[in-house]
Amino acid sequence: MIAVNTPLLSGNELKYVTECIETGWISSEGSFVTKFETEFAQYVNRKHGIAVSNGSAALDIAVKALGLGKGDEVIMPTFTIISPVQSVVTAGATPVLVDSDPITWNMDVDQIEAKITKETKAILVVHIYGLPVDMDPILELCKKYNLKLIEDAAEMHGQTYKGQMCGSFGDISIFSFYPNKHITTGEGGMIVCNDDSIAEKCKKLRNLAFEQQGRRFIHHEIGWNYRMTNLQAALGVAQLEKMDYHIQRKREIGKLYREGLKDLKGFQLPLERTSSSENIYWVFGLVAETEVQQEAMVKRLNDAKIGTRPFFWCMHEQPVFIKMGLFENENYPVAEKLARNGFYIPSGLGLRNEEIAKVISVII
Repeated sequence: MIAVNTPLLSGNELKYVTECIETGWISSEGSFVTKFETEFAQYVNRKHGIAVSNGSAALDIAVKALGLGKGDEVIMPTFTIISPVQSVVTAGATPVLVDSDPITWNMDVDQIEAKITKETKAILVVHIYGLPVDMDPILELCKKYNLKLIEDAAEMHGQTYKGQMCGSFGDISIFSFYPNKHITTGEGGMIVCNDDSIAEKCKKLRNLAFEQQGRRFIHHEIGWNYRMTNLQAALGVAQLEKMDYHIQRKREIGKLYREGLKDLKGFQLPLERTSSSENIYWVFGLVAETEVQQEAMVKRLNDAKIGTRPFFWCMHEQPVFIKMGLFENENYPVAEKLARNGFYIPSGLGLRNEEIAKVISVII
């Protein structure tokens, strides 16, 4: 079986994790947590890094740290994983959706301004699959309407927009370190920001909202146990040391697929670059012209023991949100086509060139 994702653990991961075990520092109190926070924040040009248990936890904290709640609207894409909408909904705020750009697959920034009302308090951007959202128009809207910006850069480790690191744009930005990301801690996430007070709020919320002063176990607000362990952070430090190679390898994988599939008919390949960025191919996706074509290709690959994953399902079509009365009678045709006709093929960092060649041969 050629897995849809195989992580690459080729550096100091074992050395650093062994150090944790030998010293007994395996919880969130260990030194690797601080080291990972500091080095990752520096890498993406932010002042503060706050390590957490996963990317969804990072979003929960980000929404609450910005004070978003009942009566507040947050504009975001419908084409995304459920985590951003879930964090907004559970905070009591209202998600407001926009459609996708058919070429980059990111949110259509031209649709955002028409969705802004007096209740709009934030824009939540989600960079999708390897290319960043067009940030300049969003930054202008945030300034014009005095909106907060949450940047979900879960898939964008090392990606830039016009030379500036993804994850460096938001009032709060978040990353995920799931095994299919450019660097992994198994599970894990990171919040990054520049504001001292926001950073302190995030640190408090990830740790059950313990008070810095006063008697322990007395709480004045609700937080979460969203801490990252020293074991996870040790993996992260080792992975960060290999970041440049990981980005290079992802682009090599993307190039091999693009060359091998250039004559493929009936499927849209990922865009190689925009005027602002070169794709880092978090995954290598294909979008069929029809749902029937998608299903047939996925079956062909699965029959050949080649793993695939469907694209994200649109938020306005999620049964859980429909039951809640959200997004009634809303339609987003571009995102709906992506969700129905899109899938991605093996593209993990551990993928070998001969495996790429086999995948191409089965598709062609």
